[in-house]
Amino acid sequence: MRQPAVAGQFYPLRPEDLKQELGICFEGLEFRERNVFGAVCPHAGYVYSGKVAAHTYAALPKADTYIMIGPNHTGYGSPVSIAQEAWETPLGIVEPDLDLGKGFLGSIANLDELGHRYEHSIEVQLPFLQYRFGKDFKILPICMGMQDEETAVELGKLIAELLSKSDKKVLIIASSDFTHYQPAEVAREADRHMIEAILKMDVSGMYDYLYKKNASVCGYGPIAAMLTASEALGATHGTLLKYANSGDVSGDMDAVVGYAAIIVE
Repeated sequence: MRQPAVAGQFYPLRPEDLKQELGICFEGLEFRERNVFGAVCPHAGYVYSGKVAAHTYAALPKADTYIMIGPNHTGYGSPVSIAQEAWETPLGIVEPDLDLGKGFLGSIANLDELGHRYEHSIEVQLPFLQYRFGKDFKILPICMGMQDEETAVELGKLIAELLSKSDKKVLIIASSDFTHYQPAEVAREADRHMIEAILKMDVSGMYDYLYKKNASVCGYGPIAAMLTASEALGATHGTLLKYANSGDVSGDMDAVVGYAAIIVE
C-alpha cells in the first residue's frame, strides 16, 4: 500500500483537521456535476492552492474511476509510471483500478510504484475526491517524468482508446501548477497565454508557447495527455473556473506560483 508522503506538510495529518481544511476550501461553492471529460487542478499546499482546487472538484461528476496524471518532481521511477497499489490518506484507503491499469501493459507506460512513492502531485488530489465522493470510486495514478509532446499525445491517445472500450465512467485529472516564482503580473500574463491554449484544447500551441517562453508550468505533460484523451472522447472546449496565485495568500507578490482550476467538457 502506498503510504502518505506529504500528509502534515501539504495538508493536515489528522483526519478531523483535514476535513475542516477541506470544508474551508469548498466554502461558498455549490456542487454542480457537469459533463466533464477532464480537468486541470493545482497541487500545492492547501493553504495556497486548496480553494482553487476546490473549484475543480465542485464541478466534477461522480465517476467509477479517476485517472490522475501528475508530473514527476522527484526523478524516481520510470519515465511514465502507472501505480497499481492502493493509496492511503488520512481519510482512508483508495483502491486502484487494476483492470484499467492492465491495459497499459506493453505501452510507453510501465507498472511502477517507485515513481509515485515520494511524489506529491497526485497524493494531494485524493482527499478532495474522498471529501466529495466518499469511498465509492477507484483511481489510476500516472506519474510523468517524460513530458514532451510526443509522449503526452501518445499517452492521451492510449487512454482514449482504453476508455472507448470500457463501460465505466472515467474522468481524467491533470495535476499541475502554473508559473513558478515570478512577479505576480509576469505570472498572470504568462499563465493567460497557457490557459488560452488549454481552453482551445490546442496541445501544439501550448507546447509552442512553453518552448518559446521557457514557461515554468510543471505539469504540462499531464495537461497535454488529458486534453488529447478528452478531445478523442468527444470534448470540445475548456472552461476556466478559477485563477489565483500564492501571493493572494502570502501577500508576497514578488515571487508567486500560479494556480488554475479548469474543466474540459
